[in-house]
Amino acid sequence: MNLSKKLTAEFIGTFWLVLGGCGTAILAGHNVGWLGVSLAFGLTVVTMAFAIGHISGCHLNPAVSLGLLVGGRFNAKEFIPYVIAQVLGGIAAGALLFFILGGEIGKGAGMFATNFYGEKFSMAVALATEIVMTAIFLFVIMGATDGRAPKGFAPLAIGLCLCLIHLISIPVTNTSVNPARSTAVAVFARGLALKQLWAFWVAPLIGGAIGALAYRFTAGKNE
Repeated sequence: MNLSKKLTAEFIGTFWLVLGGCGTAILAGHNVGWLGVSLAFGLTVVTMAFAIGHISGCHLNPAVSLGLLVGGRFNAKEFIPYVIAQVLGGIAAGALLFFILGGEIGKGAGMFATNFYGEKFSMAVALATEIVMTAIFLFVIMGATDGRAPKGFAPLAIGLCLCLIHLISIPVTNTSVNPARSTAVAVFARGLALKQLWAFWVAPLIGGAIGALAYRFTAGKNE
């Protein structure tokens, strides 16, 4: 597949992830609660995995791209272009949500669906949570897309995993496991969100690499 088509797919897919997941949190979170927001993030991945999985692999996440690279499933030459497309797609969705709200996004930790630490849980707890959650996410992704796995169920397994991750970690960090998702809203919320954004790049990237290596060790070579 042509790289430009892959990047377009990643842009659109990450746009949908942020619009669907963060949009639900921002616009309807008070009605649907943690369960609804968690389900929304999972559904964005399920729908896009079916739509663009055959085009770009449906990474939608720099940590996923890095994990697949470490896991031997992704071309290193495409890593940086993928990350740029993902971040830009996420920011485009963030811009739309900012426009919908007329720039009135509130103040404080977690506003505008931003990720944060320090309010109830320490930085160390937040980093550990994000690393572990992202590692499990990559472990599931690697396993569900393994050539030896049952065919046709990968999007459901991956989407349900992301849903569960949010149910666990929304109270801790507002759940990132995705640097593009975190950046997409932090650039508009600014303040604390931007100051703490580094953590939601570093931890998911570390976690993604760990999860991929753990799967390679556990499952061996993909036949």
